This record gives sequence, C-alpha cells and structure tokens, in this order.
Amino acid sequence: MKTTVFSVRPFEKKYLEAANTGKHELLLLETGLSEATTTLAKGSEAVSLFAGDDASAPVLETLHQLGVRYLALRSAGFNHVDLGKAQALGMKVARVPAYSPYAIAEHTVALMLALNRKLIRANRRIMELNFSLNGLIGFDMNEKTVGIAGTGKIGEVLARILYGFGCRLLCFDLEENQELVERYDAQYVDLKTLCQQSDIISLHVPLNDKTKYMINAESIAEMKPGVMLINTSRGGLVDTKAVIDALKKRHIGYLGLDVYEEEEGLFFEDHSEGILEDDAIARLMTFPNVLITGHQAFLTETALENISDTTIFNLDCFENGILSGNEIEI
Repeated sequence: MKTTVFSVRPFEKKYLEAANTGKHELLLLETGLSEATTTLAKGSEAVSLFAGDDASAPVLETLHQLGVRYLALRSAGFNHVDLGKAQALGMKVARVPAYSPYAIAEHTVALMLALNRKLIRANRRIMELNFSLNGLIGFDMNEKTVGIAGTGKIGEVLARILYGFGCRLLCFDLEENQELVERYDAQYVDLKTLCQQSDIISLHVPLNDKTKYMINAESIAEMKPGVMLINTSRGGLVDTKAVIDALKKRHIGYLGLDVYEEEEGLFFEDHSEGILEDDAIARLMTFPNVLITGHQAFLTETALENISDTTIFNLDCFENGILSGNEIEI
C-alpha cells in the first residue's frame, strides 16, 4: 500500500524501515501535514501522521479528494484528528494505543527527581567549578503524597514506580483500577481532593472537551503551596497563563513539562538560530524551578520499535481489509 508518512524525524526513519521490510511503499517526509502540504499525499491510499500533524476537517477533505482512505497515527492520542469528518468521509483511522507506558512513566519520574534534587542547577555549577551546595536542598520522596490524574497504562506504571519510593498514592479517574487499590494502597478521590492533598501532581489523562484546562486558576488555588506539577500527557490540560501566575506567586513550587499547549511548530524543530516568538514559554524558561523537555518522554528504543511495528501492522490490516484492534471508535 502506498503511504505518505508525514513528520518523520531522523531518529524514527530506521525503525519504520525495519518494521516495513519492504511490504508497503513508504514515502517518508520530514514535512508535517497541514493544509499547505496535503498535495504531497497525492497517489497514496494512506497517510501516517505524528502527534503534531493537522488532521482537521479541511485537511481530511483534501486528502479524501486525493484518494487517501486510511489514516495510520503514530501516536496514542488523536485529538489532532477530526474524527467526525473522517467518519463522514468513510476514512478509517487507527492509532498506536500503547507503545511503551514505561517510557512515559519513567520520564515523568525523571522530571520529578531532577526538579526535586535540582540536578540541572547542580550540574551547571559543577561545570563552572562551583561545588557549593547552597540552594540545592531537596526532599525525600518517601511518604510524600502523589496525585496521579489518569490511571490508564501510563498512570498505572507510574503508580507502581512511586509505590517503590514509599509514596502515598491518590488517584483520579473515571474508572478505578482495583489492582492499584489492592496491591499499592492507592486511594481514588475526586480532582479537588487530589489537588488539596497532593505534594506532587502528575497528569496522565487524554485531552478532550472535559479535560481541557483541567489545571486552571481554580484548581491551582486548591493545591498546596509549593506543590510540584508534572505534565507528560497533553499540553492543553494546563492553562499556561494560570500556571505562570502561580509560579510568580510561588504557589507552584516546581513545574515539569514534556508537553506544551502551543508546541505545534515549536517542538521537534531547531530554533537556535531564530527568535522565540512564544512569550508564554519564554516566560516559563526564566523560572529556575521549571524544567521543560521537548515532548521526548516517549523517546526510547522500545517505544520507537513498538510505534513502527504497530503502524506497519495497521497498514497491513488496512490493505487486507481486516480489523487490527487499534481502530478508533468514531
């Protein structure tokens, strides 16, 4: 099946080629999908998209006119796809529902520890031959209360890791994971209670109309002064302006982000020779208690292999007219 693969990064190419083994005709493009680039998919039956690609209604309409009938997402999230339009056009959409929950959960813990023990600041000092310990005091993770918003595959792995640190676990989700309750002493609470009682809050819910800006001025006001907030899920879960205000007031004591609500066109690209035009992220970067990574939580060898394998499997199923089990219910 001829497939145009958008937003292929250099680190991803070898994994896609290894998984494909020549079965499909893949046109690998570093260019992202947008209204301006849809014509690059001319002649393809399928397109493969990454998380930052634009699969809005106008884009899907043009793709359909070009003969594209299948969308193979290389991500678990699908908020960048207009599913209603895809259904109306009869286009099939499949995703990679679980490429490596360990990759995301472990990166989440890395952000927690780096912020807590001020590792970035400490390393900078050492590089300047400054071995002073002033201002580098952290806290024991043991016995701290961690609120996990979203206990799907990633949240579950995170809970298991933090249980090993001796943390008290509070969870928020529409569906309770009884294994977390029975084996790891997790307690399910509402979001308000989670905010009020947690020393650390980590977000692992999908982005939709109900979760958009779930972290806002109101929910932040419920949090403990000095709370640590971590987001490795979707940028739109957090109202950036409200977070900046809370950082300025020292209500949020630590902030770790691997995602950002305006990351499209910013993350995954080298802007070192240009001017940063996004004032919000520029302000975030001025805080010494903020650590930002560029949507790299997924970036492990295992995850890249699983993403590529599942993407090719989804294309196999599209081509043979069978269900892969990864289709998104529309």
